[in-house]
Amino acid sequence: MAILNILTEGDETLRKTSRKVEIINSRIHTLLDDMRETLIESGGVGLAAPQVGVLRRVVLVDNGEEILELINPEILETSGIQEDREGCLSCPNKWGIVKRPMKVKLRALDRFGKSQIYTATGLTARCFCHECDHLDGTLFLDKVERMLTPEELED
Repeated sequence: MAILNILTEGDETLRKTSRKVEIINSRIHTLLDDMRETLIESGGVGLAAPQVGVLRRVVLVDNGEEILELINPEILETSGIQEDREGCLSCPNKWGIVKRPMKVKLRALDRFGKSQIYTATGLTARCFCHECDHLDGTLFLDKVERMLTPEELED
């Protein structure tokens, strides 16, 4: 396993649309393993493959109990609204207020190619949306309602 370099705002790769994973093989397993190690090292709660320079529809989300490996994730349903602080490993030291759904139902393949349904609320629902946005070249900065000042971050 390896710690991967996380691309930052301004890198064109972050603005591209990722391709669907057609075959889950050892290359995808290595990507998942390396992304896991990178996510843990970064201290973040989510990581999408484009953030490490790989234009494939693969994301990881730490729900506080486990790190979910989501291949070809697709949001099926959303409900409610939450408005909270959001940041991104690809946008260091930037935080803003973003509206997201409170509840998200998502379908994705696991590392074995089995289709799974995940339902999440709160931070994990926010992460599902944030990481899926990365797969379509969207950064949280595109959705931010208001950037936060350093003073507001201390609160």
